[in-house]
Amino acid sequence: MIADDEPIARQILEGYIAQIPNLELVASVKNAFEVMEVLQKHHVDLLLLDINMPKLSGLGLLKTLHKKPEVIITTAYAEYAVEGFELSVTDYLLKPFPLERFLQAILKVRQKLDRLGSKEEDITSLFVKSDKKIVKIDFNEIQYIEAYGNYTKVFTEKMILTPQTLTGILEKLPSNFIRIHKSFVINFKKLKHMESNQIVLQCEARLPIGKSFKNSVLDRIT
Repeated sequence: MIADDEPIARQILEGYIAQIPNLELVASVKNAFEVMEVLQKHHVDLLLLDINMPKLSGLGLLKTLHKKPEVIITTAYAEYAVEGFELSVTDYLLKPFPLERFLQAILKVRQKLDRLGSKEEDITSLFVKSDKKIVKIDFNEIQYIEAYGNYTKVFTEKMILTPQTLTGILEKLPSNFIRIHKSFVINFKKLKHMESNQIVLQCEARLPIGKSFKNSVLDRIT
């Protein structure tokens, strides 16, 4: 996704993206609030982010995101580089930059995602606090997870109640877990079928699909 309030800057980046294999442009937006809206509905691996945008700056946006994609800053201002890297951006490009420099940044992102993917494959379980214990739960055993007030329910063959937040747990899960509602995350491998505005899992649980999540669920299915 591109986020830049300057139409010409967006056009240049769109042109660069079109020349690089295996890059797909999900959205091209002009402010931070549109970024938040897209991230709620679509999976985004990489955000090309300008700093100087109206209402909320690019760096201000990064500080608000709990789970963010990889980020490449694209800006005319060199003085924010240190703060950018403190927020774990992958690269910092000063406008105007040529296609070759943009390609270098993309390769950095790909290498980082490959490393994260390898680590994800090595991790097969989740640890949660429950009833004064630390409980180990294999990812493959999880059917779905439900927000429950100040607690979270993890459903395997049994239900495990933990004081950890749904968002906090989601950050530790692999990519086959997707949020379908503000209160529900499912293990996509356990999906049986979808009907109307409901997901039916192999355990026969029927869960609602939130309006703001429906497009991302359909994208994942298709």
